[in-house]
Amino acid sequence: MKIVHFLMKLNRMKKIVTLLIVLLFVSLNLLAQKTKNREKIKALKVAFLTEKLNLDTQTAQKFWPVYNEHEENLNAIRKKGMSAIKDKLNKSGGFEGLNEKEAKLFVKNKIDFDEKELIEKKDFLAKVSKILSYKQILKLHLSEREFTRQLMRKYRKRRDHK
Repeated sequence: MKIVHFLMKLNRMKKIVTLLIVLLFVSLNLLAQKTKNREKIKALKVAFLTEKLNLDTQTAQKFWPVYNEHEENLNAIRKKGMSAIKDKLNKSGGFEGLNEKEAKLFVKNKIDFDEKELIEKKDFLAKVSKILSYKQILKLHLSEREFTRQLMRKYRKRRDHK
């Protein structure tokens, strides 16, 4: 009887371990797919901007490290700002839980993060103006917006066709 009971427990444990392994692989697969999609979008953006700016190989080799650093810095500023806002909102019990003093502080913090973004953009302009002409820099800004709009249109089409 003890052996049967032991075998039943062992069988349940095997099922649980198998389920955990499957969940782990599914989670890792989803994470890898998300990373793969980001990398694909980044590659498309690089190709799109390189073509729009008509960058030769030598200029591209100088431009992309500066641009990538700028993008990483902006993303870090935005991520830090958003996480700070989310944390404070959660502690306050949500938007409705804010009093006027806390709301004022939120607005001030938002402006502070906007200023940090502006400083980063000015630093980028100082660096990139040594690589690109101002006409190309203007085209860069317009092309970034165009890329985002095209990406959103494709996303909406895919979503609508599902």
